[in-house]
Amino acid sequence: MADVSATAARRIRSRHCHGGDGVVVDTISGLPDVILQHILTFIPTKYAITTSLLSKRWRHVWCDTPSLSFKTSSTLNAACINQTLTLYTAPKMMHFLLDINENDDVPHIDTWIEFAMMSRNVENMFLFLWVDKYSFPKFFYVSSSLKQLTLKHCDTSPKCSVSWTSLKNLSLLTCSVSDESMAKILSGCPVLESLTLNRCDELSYLDLSRSLRLRTLVVERSSSATGPKDIEAPHIHYLYLRYSQFPCSLADVSSLTEANFDICTNELSYNARLLQPAVMDMLEKLQHVEKLTFGGNLLQVLSVAQLRGVPFPMFKVKALTLKTRIFHYIIPGIRRVLQNSDDLKKLTVHTIHCDIKLAKLLDHYLTSQAFNKAQLCPRLKDAVHWDVKSKHLPLFVELVLKNTKTLDKMFLVLDHRYRMFRKIIGTLSRNDKVSISLDSY
Repeated sequence: MADVSATAARRIRSRHCHGGDGVVVDTISGLPDVILQHILTFIPTKYAITTSLLSKRWRHVWCDTPSLSFKTSSTLNAACINQTLTLYTAPKMMHFLLDINENDDVPHIDTWIEFAMMSRNVENMFLFLWVDKYSFPKFFYVSSSLKQLTLKHCDTSPKCSVSWTSLKNLSLLTCSVSDESMAKILSGCPVLESLTLNRCDELSYLDLSRSLRLRTLVVERSSSATGPKDIEAPHIHYLYLRYSQFPCSLADVSSLTEANFDICTNELSYNARLLQPAVMDMLEKLQHVEKLTFGGNLLQVLSVAQLRGVPFPMFKVKALTLKTRIFHYIIPGIRRVLQNSDDLKKLTVHTIHCDIKLAKLLDHYLTSQAFNKAQLCPRLKDAVHWDVKSKHLPLFVELVLKNTKTLDKMFLVLDHRYRMFRKIIGTLSRNDKVSISLDSY
């Protein structure tokens, strides 16, 4: 890297200490190469290379680091990456990250990926390809060493069979992948344990019934995303689902033990009624799960459902986490969930910031449907917003205690807005049956 400055090298120069005779001793340079190389894996490769300017001792240390990471920019182009790979001497690579945002680099991508996969048997690979019209070559879909693969902004449409025989963790982020392509990828991952799908809009039906070792599924959809619409995952134990305004059904999640569920939409009020049938069907599929996490947007939809008299399922949940702002729009939904959870032992309330615009839109929706807002919380008939300003957090704790029969422990994890109420809520922690613990962040 001819353009690396001595100033950049000095920024990562090792610390010095004085020896017994007052002589300055370089303690870090005396460490074994394997430790120095492990330290260098925590910084981008272009900065790791600058250590070669420190002294002769450091000249070739970076060449055997088990990780390489490249993000193209005005100071890191294809020629620099090619030169780095020529000097790289590690026989095996643990991590390889390639973040490309220049179309001029497309002709080199195959060579760089081939170096990592074929020449160095990389185990963990991260490819972020912000380029147009790039398709992976056939060799990309065959690897016995790859254990973790993360693809972002990629066309994942294999034109050949897939054989990732050691792959355990697969993440597709804003990728183009069809049902057929997804099925082909899954068939080539016999030991896959974790699958993450983020904004994979072309995907419609996700069939995981043949992924016998899959235990974790993460599906994140933007407010306008549509896929996947149907999920069959009989073997997963953990589900993280961020729902959109478009329906999604769970065909089979019979092995599920933990689920984290919320809705991501900027038009919640206009879709609250439309979302209700799909959301309630989703809750039916989750009623056997013993550990649940519900987000604030979901709780608002459940509140509207409760006000409309929609029946709720009975839950077998033993540990429930609520991540939400504490305000009156979530109260009917929370009350009904608590009343329908006869086995609940532990409740965690994690207060987070929520966009008040959603609440205002929901307020307009309730008004248009002629709902009496006093039904949201009878004790707060005159409250416009039940939040930190109105100091009704202690009432929320009382509401929880009155609507649970088997609760043993309650944990309140409060953000900075609620710290002023620690002493007030502390008086409630003397409840004889429920242990109430407070924390803040």
